[in-house]
Amino acid sequence: MVKLTITKNESSQRLDRFLKKYLKNAPLSHIYKLIRKDVKVNGKRAGIDTVLEEGDELSLYVSQEKLDEYLKPKKMPAAKRQFGIAYEDENLIIVEKPFGLLTHGDAAEKKNTLANQVCGYLQQKGEYNPGRERTFVPSPVNRLDRNTTGLVLFGKTSDALQLLNKMIRERGRISKQYLTIVAGKLDKPLTLADRMEKDEARNLVKVLPEDAEEGKLMQTIARPLRTKGGFTLVEVELITGRTHQIRAHLSQAGFPIIGDVKYGNRRTNETVKKRFGLTTQLLHAEKLVFRKSEPPLAYLEGKVVRAQLPPSFERIKKELFD
Repeated sequence: MVKLTITKNESSQRLDRFLKKYLKNAPLSHIYKLIRKDVKVNGKRAGIDTVLEEGDELSLYVSQEKLDEYLKPKKMPAAKRQFGIAYEDENLIIVEKPFGLLTHGDAAEKKNTLANQVCGYLQQKGEYNPGRERTFVPSPVNRLDRNTTGLVLFGKTSDALQLLNKMIRERGRISKQYLTIVAGKLDKPLTLADRMEKDEARNLVKVLPEDAEEGKLMQTIARPLRTKGGFTLVEVELITGRTHQIRAHLSQAGFPIIGDVKYGNRRTNETVKKRFGLTTQLLHAEKLVFRKSEPPLAYLEGKVVRAQLPPSFERIKKELFD
């Protein structure tokens, strides 16, 4: 028998979800079998939906050999830090993701990701110990495409991560604002509301009418800041947060982001490639505004966090609009 005491970072989650994270190598069928026959919480049988609380004692009636088989070694891959820090406190960190870095790993790249770099940074500070944490990992609340730069928000504790995920899902609590440059003269704000359907095989988004029966609702506000020579500097606010939302939505509205090979205008892209060497979308997550919060993050209400423009974006902006 193995006994575990639930820590603060492990509390407030269902028994089955805790075991899925903890016993990473165990098949789901084995986990549910364990819950039915070989798991007790505080000495009593518990269902899959039992919510664990800090201090609960979890008893697993499995051999150490079987447990070792189910457990995945806790070793974080080393990754050199490339991000900047826009804001940090004991509960969260907001980092500035550079161009070309994945937020999470994919099939081609698992080591050098923003998530691994942030975990490595917190390990060095002594704020995260992967050997001690059985299920919790500091994680991003929002994500950016590989070639989009700017702010990514991470929860450093389980409580903070859960609340930040809730706040990012609920409209009107955290405003995400971006800067971009589009082709075309946008002379008044746009409020866009449509539906989107994702083509998983091609990793493309199709924009559908708002009254379409299929697809997920997406809402975007685009505010022109400067316009000159057939280009417009635009501040974009996401109301919803869908895959490729800004890129697909602005393109559908007739104002494609310069450099965007998936949704952009080919002739414009050829022009900016020759002039600036730009080969991908020029999109920067510039600002996070905490509009409405609650304990333990009530102190964030009204806070605005900004990311500096990358030098390449600043150069293009200056040449087009100054």
